[in-house]
Amino acid sequence: MSRLVDLNSDLGESFGAYTIGMDEEVIKLVSSANVACGFHASDPVVMKKTVEAAVASGIGIGAHPGFPDLMGFGRRNMVISPKEAYAYVTYQLGALSAFCKQAGATIQHVKPHGALYHMAGKDYELAKGICQAIYDFDPEIILLGLSGSQMINAGCDIGLKCANEFFADRAYEDDGSLRARSKEGSMITDENIAIERIIKVLKTGTVTTYSGNELSLKIDSVCVHGDNVHALEFVRIIRERLTAEGITIAPLKEVLK
Repeated sequence: MSRLVDLNSDLGESFGAYTIGMDEEVIKLVSSANVACGFHASDPVVMKKTVEAAVASGIGIGAHPGFPDLMGFGRRNMVISPKEAYAYVTYQLGALSAFCKQAGATIQHVKPHGALYHMAGKDYELAKGICQAIYDFDPEIILLGLSGSQMINAGCDIGLKCANEFFADRAYEDDGSLRARSKEGSMITDENIAIERIIKVLKTGTVTTYSGNELSLKIDSVCVHGDNVHALEFVRIIRERLTAEGITIAPLKEVLK
């Protein structure tokens, strides 16, 4: 049997008169969609449209909850308690769930967005607030988080099904965290290097960190971005290379069976 892996992408981030991303094209290339829920991006009309498009394409639908920070696109750190995180995630899950119900679908997974994702990756108590909200909403929903992070630890402790995520275009630190965007070398801009990193981590379970050390990672899903024509071609190449390597692309619910 071939190795299964999910390809996920952040979708539904347009709002009002502002168009962000190329959702119609990306949705044809991925197996799971992380749908913005109105806090860091999106609006009700965009959420409805994105859910319907995901259902039509037969891909997994995930909630992508973030901080209530539309101006900062959810990438600015906020000081919140675990109880507040619980409420924020519950609110956004409820919103997306309504559109899923109308479309005859269910929420497959939750992947926190931006600063919330990275903060919870290092803060166990914050992660517990997020994970408890997911579990109390629906214990069958999959948590998608950074491989080896505190968020994965919290999710497993609470009893959620947990999926480990890999970022092809981001440099890793020795502790398993992503190198901050503000630092030199945080982004992998060479497509060939990015693709080789994906193949390597799926076959060997290791990735070379920014400092040159080898880091062990468990991977169930690869995050890909397709917010411009160049990036879309990159995603297409990833699909071709994975297939050539005998790796099957499938939604998270199938990867974790």
